Amino acid sequence: MRAVQPAILTPPQAAGRFLTLGLVPDAPARDALERVARLALGEGMIVGLGDPLLRAAGVHMDELRPFPALSGPGGAFPSTQGALWLSLDGTDPGELLHRSRKILADLGGLGELFRVDEDVGSFVYGGGRDLSGYEDGTENPKGPRAAEVAVLSGPPGLGGSSFVAVQRWLHDLARLERLPRRDRDHIVGRDRESNQELADAPESAHVKRSAQESFTPAAFMLRRSMPWGDVGAHGLYFVAYGSSLDAYERVLRRIAGLDDGIADALLRFTRPLSGGYYWCPPTSGERLDLRVLLAPAP
Repeated sequence: MRAVQPAILTPPQAAGRFLTLGLVPDAPARDALERVARLALGEGMIVGLGDPLLRAAGVHMDELRPFPALSGPGGAFPSTQGALWLSLDGTDPGELLHRSRKILADLGGLGELFRVDEDVGSFVYGGGRDLSGYEDGTENPKGPRAAEVAVLSGPPGLGGSSFVAVQRWLHDLARLERLPRRDRDHIVGRDRESNQELADAPESAHVKRSAQESFTPAAFMLRRSMPWGDVGAHGLYFVAYGSSLDAYERVLRRIAGLDDGIADALLRFTRPLSGGYYWCPPTSGERLDLRVLLAPAP
């Protein structure tokens, strides 16, 4: 898997930063794409390209599409599809800020080609728990299976790439904390302290709504989510990599209650603020391999 962006397969470090960039109106999209191709991939850095950038540049990537805006019994799931998505990982939030500034400068500076639509600092909590206290990503594949789930195989320029779905969720922790412990555990479907799945959890429990093996075909994905926020607003920045976007979309529809009318109980205390789909190209040395996008037409 030498062509994959390495940070996709690496668990998050203590601090992270997620940037969603939009394309400036009337910006030369082909120039923007070539700027992305010249970016040097630093340690802990992941780059994802969105449909708006590719479409504006007149190129196409099979299976890449905008994030769908959904509405179901559980509420609304907005699409805030960006042109470019960046994930940075490290141990020092200040250093990540300076790295972000350098990347934006390498992309031409703000206002010339790109604008910042979302800038979210993140962190690891409790050894890998959501701010609710429940362990996040319990069913994540490990070792070679992680690459099998998250990374595409194929010819040069495609093999080693990945698709990623991202959403920023806003928690109402005070509302959750007012509930009895049993009710909280039944929302998730696990005991918070032991992380054991509960046999008597209701059909609305998150573990039953999102069990990856319960879909046909199975909806396996590699999650790299991280908490975000301050005392006024906080939640989970959801990140899931896969060899296609179909697996995530099947899970999302069930969470929203669009399959059987049963919404995920997580929606009792949290809701999504954003949503985007991106293609994470393979690498060639220290740069992205965009040959399938930038190759001249025959």
